[in-house]
Amino acid sequence: MALECTLLIELEPAVSFVCADGTAIPKGSLLTATDPSTVLITAGDVDKIVGIAAEEKVANDGKTNIGVYMRGIFKGFAGLDGTTVGRAIVTDSNTGAVNELMTADANEEGIVGTALDTVTDTQSFRFFLNPTNPVLA
Repeated sequence: MALECTLLIELEPAVSFVCADGTAIPKGSLLTATDPSTVLITAGDVDKIVGIAAEEKVANDGKTNIGVYMRGIFKGFAGLDGTTVGRAIVTDSNTGAVNELMTADANEEGIVGTALDTVTDTQSFRFFLNPTNPVLA
């Protein structure tokens, strides 16, 4: 996989989540969650993000837990619509590549955090990871 997020400033330690033994998760991947507290790699636009993989998870390695950052300052990559400094960001994995992010529309759910730079498609930028998943409908 490409375009993984890179931790720049750790604000909180990683939290342990469950993951399937047969799943491969590259370090720095944006993760969504299913019940019960099981994480997997995001695959769509505006997924409900729980955090970013703090470590590599190799498929079929016997591990069923993975550390997940839920807050911090990261370097990420912009999707098709880019990002605007100070604006909320969401996943752009459906129209862009996995792990790409874009500026959220007004009243959008699945907020990943806040962009700290203004950039265009595929450029790297800094962002504050602070997942927020309000139900607006």
